[in-house]
Amino acid sequence: MTIHKEGYKTIAISTILFGVINVLSFYFLSSAVPLISWIIFIGTLGLLLFLISFFRIPKRTHTIEENAIVAPADGKVVVIEEVQADEYFTDRRIQVSIFMSPLNVHVNRNPVTGEVVYSQYHKGKYLVAWHPKSSTENERHSVVYRKDGKEILVKQIAGAVAKRICNYLQPGQQVKQTDEMGFIKFGSRVDLLLPLDAKINVKIGDKPQGGVTVIATW
Repeated sequence: MTIHKEGYKTIAISTILFGVINVLSFYFLSSAVPLISWIIFIGTLGLLLFLISFFRIPKRTHTIEENAIVAPADGKVVVIEEVQADEYFTDRRIQVSIFMSPLNVHVNRNPVTGEVVYSQYHKGKYLVAWHPKSSTENERHSVVYRKDGKEILVKQIAGAVAKRICNYLQPGQQVKQTDEMGFIKFGSRVDLLLPLDAKINVKIGDKPQGGVTVIATW
């Protein structure tokens, strides 16, 4: 396991705060109320370990398959439905949505190998990620991949807690399946808009692994 670059600054600041809080706690409280001092230590240590875990990149064998659309994120499948596309596309598409809790791995990965033909950030609200309007009203970043004349859209969506979306892709860029596309801090949601003839391999409630689970084939 390694730590993602997006976590370096956050973890460094948190470690400093952890040290300062506990030095002060043990200096002023340990002799008078040692129990409180230990509670503060255990609580702040738990928070620090949570932050380190949040930015983890576990070692995995990624799925590289020519006709596969691989999960761009860890989480839980909460939506599989046919929708009218509201961005880039003008036709109907199959939407697959993956909800990411704060406990999930938060690295986002390219679902296919191909060309990035669209990459757009949108300001917006911070509705809870499972809200039906979060796909269209929340802060989000949308990327369209083109492969062999076919296109899919991946949308990183901020939630009520997640308020920083990182995306590393630019239009015209050639990318490889399962390489990093971005990172969302502190839980959120990722939507995929797939062609209607895509064969969906997951169901509601499934818990895909980013870069590993095959969401669909085309």
